[in-house]
Amino acid sequence: MERFTISLDEPLAAEFDRLIAERGYGNRSEAVRDILRSHLDRWRESIDADGPCVANLSYVYNHHERDLAERLTRIQHAHHDLTVSTMHAHLDHEHCIETVILKGPASAVRKLADAISSERGVRQGQLNMVMTGGDPTRFESHAHEHPHPHPHPHA
Repeated sequence: MERFTISLDEPLAAEFDRLIAERGYGNRSEAVRDILRSHLDRWRESIDADGPCVANLSYVYNHHERDLAERLTRIQHAHHDLTVSTMHAHLDHEHCIETVILKGPASAVRKLADAISSERGVRQGQLNMVMTGGDPTRFESHAHEHPHPHPHPHA
């Protein structure tokens, strides 16, 4: 872990401390790391629009809209290489929410998200994308501390 010091004027420090308290961070360092990661993700996407990413697309739609569920499924199947998983939930008599986990080149993921969100009958779509390239610690996992047989190679 590398340490560095920053200086903030009092109003900015006070506002930052309010953010830390509101979001439940244990300390300023945790908050700064999250802010820095978020900023770096936006920067990575701006310099490498085709860089690898993972994303979550959530959208609300009216399931009574003519053929909408079938159209959404068709779009996802047509992009099976980007679609990892979909979760569907009923909100009320007319509305459903779906959350789709996507993975692939950022430009292709964004294009797919736009196609789904712009379908007639989709009320609102929200894409949360995380760039995965250039940060080898992004998805550090202890999942493979206990090896198990599986067909894919480890990176």
